[in-house]
Amino acid sequence: MTALSVLDLSPIAEGSDASRSLANSLDLARHAERLGYRRYWLAEHHNMPGIASAATSVVIAHVAGGTRTIRVGAGGIMLPNHAPLVIAEQFGTLAALFPGRIDLGLGRAPGTDMATARALRRNLEASDNFPQDVVELMGYFQPAEEGQRIRAVPGEGQKVPVWILGSSLYGAQLAALLGLPYAFASHFAPAELDHALEVYRSRFQPSAELDRPYVMLGLNVFAAPTDAEARLLFTSLQQAFVNLRTGRPGRLPPPVEGYEQTLDPMAKTMLGQALSCAVVGSPETVRQGIDAFVRRTGADELMVTAQVFDHAARVRSFEILADVHKSLSQAA
Repeated sequence: MTALSVLDLSPIAEGSDASRSLANSLDLARHAERLGYRRYWLAEHHNMPGIASAATSVVIAHVAGGTRTIRVGAGGIMLPNHAPLVIAEQFGTLAALFPGRIDLGLGRAPGTDMATARALRRNLEASDNFPQDVVELMGYFQPAEEGQRIRAVPGEGQKVPVWILGSSLYGAQLAALLGLPYAFASHFAPAELDHALEVYRSRFQPSAELDRPYVMLGLNVFAAPTDAEARLLFTSLQQAFVNLRTGRPGRLPPPVEGYEQTLDPMAKTMLGQALSCAVVGSPETVRQGIDAFVRRTGADELMVTAQVFDHAARVRSFEILADVHKSLSQAA
């Protein structure tokens, strides 16, 4: 059965703050570990009032230090924002602190608006060097060679799995060329999903890291005892998405009854496209949705995210999903 993992954007809810958000992330990670989820990933975003994971490697250390067995990683680090050596040192340090538990997903997008990207990168042409930067970064994890002048310490000789993240054909092509696992952001940019999967799988070249294609797909899952309750929880993400796309990013809003009825046709269309990879409902609805999504895509792993306003309801959603996954695994 397809493995389940968690993508946490460490949402900052209205009326709350980053300290509470980061505490909630650790609490959710502990629940995910207990429930049998494979990984717990955090993502790099900047200048986003509703996301607390900007210093991603720091938050990974926070979560890994408070858990025992679950893999913890980045989904992802936006590599053009950083020097490859710095990321090698950061994740080499994490791997030294938490052996065998750290993952490194790499993305090419800025993870922010262009003005903030300029403040981060200084040179916006850095994304053009993404393939070379990935190769350079991976090289720092290899055992040092005699006479090597630049070394990542910690980092060299560390077995840190590297993933390529993407929402277009670019990442699919690069992951296939390098023989790396591929994570597709279908939870917010599903338009190229099917094409990207075909490109990655058909062009994959076996490597020392991986002998066959391995795909992880992002999926929004909002589970509750009833369909109506789940749909209400889902309105927080819908509101946040509309706010972001209309230039009004903010903290995660509370759910609103009948929210979809207040939207104009353009906003409804946008949400229907951007959030089409979402499973929202009761345990039975979630079971059917997960089963259909996996059958359609052949995903090796699902990276599940749930931007739920109330932390207890978010934990409950992941508990319901874990129970559904267990029943599907038994049936399989």
